[in-house]
Amino acid sequence: MHGEYKVPGGKLVVADVNVAEGTITDVQISGDFFLEPEEALGPLCDALSGQSTSASVQELSKAIKTALPEDVLLFGFSPEAVAIAVRRALGVAKTWQDFEWQIVHSKPVTPLMHVALDEVLAHEVAKGRRAPTLRFWEWDRAAVILGSFQSVKNEVDMDAAGKLGVEVVRRSTGGGAMFVEKGTAITYSLYAPVELVADMDFADSYAFLDNWVLKALNTLGIEAYYKPLNDITSPKGKIGGAAQRRFANKTVLHHVTMAYDMDAEKMMQVLRIGREKLSDKGTASAAKRVDPVRSQTGMERSDVIESMKATFTDLNGATVGDITDDEYRAAEELVATKYGTEAWLNKLP
Repeated sequence: MHGEYKVPGGKLVVADVNVAEGTITDVQISGDFFLEPEEALGPLCDALSGQSTSASVQELSKAIKTALPEDVLLFGFSPEAVAIAVRRALGVAKTWQDFEWQIVHSKPVTPLMHVALDEVLAHEVAKGRRAPTLRFWEWDRAAVILGSFQSVKNEVDMDAAGKLGVEVVRRSTGGGAMFVEKGTAITYSLYAPVELVADMDFADSYAFLDNWVLKALNTLGIEAYYKPLNDITSPKGKIGGAAQRRFANKTVLHHVTMAYDMDAEKMMQVLRIGREKLSDKGTASAAKRVDPVRSQTGMERSDVIESMKATFTDLNGATVGDITDDEYRAAEELVATKYGTEAWLNKLP
């Protein structure tokens, strides 16, 4: 039985194992990692032999740590990474390729509909009525999308937002505020079965779920890399940020917004924190736009998105899908009863 796990930002770990009567046997661990001294590989493999096929990542990694001397050095991988590779070999941990993905890139809708669709589609995947999905957002107006735990008055100048026609809404995930206008951002959501990240803590799952987009950006010539906890960045500055939520312990919602060509001056008028963030980056008085994706690729936004879709499909397999009429109706109901209400927006005034 064969399993592989690529450590986000690290090395590949490969596990080849046999199974006899519910027990792991004949373990071989290989990969492009570094291990000192190399003789430690034998005890590492031996620690896994005899373990139950139902053992958790925590149990397997504990066995490895107990078997290895304190002076052993692991570079580019960890006992947890080995445990994930073993569980994938056993078929109890899922990879991207274990699911049939859809890519959805539908018509522009309101910011309120976008945040409502995130909840609706996550529940549809959890109920098995929708395949795991990658959805690209299209905006029909300027907006600030607040994180679930942010204060309105601390984050947004509501008078400025009103004068500039910027709608303010609150999403269901944590993290920071997003400022967007039509055609200025690239936003996508992943709705995945929680089994995809079941063996990872939240920090590891962020890096894991963002790994495909790093490859997509690298393909376009951007030296993108992951910066804990939830940033995608490059030597030329931050590109975007991610947020995440688990629904009913069945679906993970993971979404990312990247700046394609943002009006920094308008953002500073609307976002109070934006003024502080940009003031130490030399952009407060001079820069009119924040455009890491556009300036580093020289590509149209639509072409960047098409390239991202192609990378995701090449890596994981995917077919083209769409949002159903029933899903739109469910989102409209959520807008009316939750996301579009003053109580939701001002739950943290």
